Amino acid sequence: MAFGGFNQNQQAGPMADINVTPMVDVMLVLLVIFIITAPLFTHAIKLDLPTAQSEAAQEKPETISLSINGEGQIFWGNDAISQQDLEARLAQAGQQKPQPELHLRADKATRYEIIAQVMAAAQSNGLTKLGFVTEPQPGAAQPAQVK
Repeated sequence: MAFGGFNQNQQAGPMADINVTPMVDVMLVLLVIFIITAPLFTHAIKLDLPTAQSEAAQEKPETISLSINGEGQIFWGNDAISQQDLEARLAQAGQQKPQPELHLRADKATRYEIIAQVMAAAQSNGLTKLGFVTEPQPGAAQPAQVK
């Protein structure tokens, strides 16, 4: 017993031994359960899955970054260009396959007339993918990223 025996010659205090029999019983039951269920985890169902043919992934189109400062000067990437050079470059970009994406950045002080001219030049040269790049307001909630 855990509290002592019936022998009056020994001390009447509790025994210091731990009874491990219930713990061993539980461990043996768990061992048997795992031995029985382990083959079920490795059992696979045989399926005749269909095969699919897919075309090659399309290469990502080039991105053209156009910037317009407050004075109306146009920048292709980091290089300042004139309106005539812009027309020539847009014509060349319109002939590329796949068609490049045009990212347009404009200063707040830029006149809308200049932005409209750049958009019209892009459209007349066959560029249809146009996006406006802005900066978020500080402290504004950011939309969730889609992956």
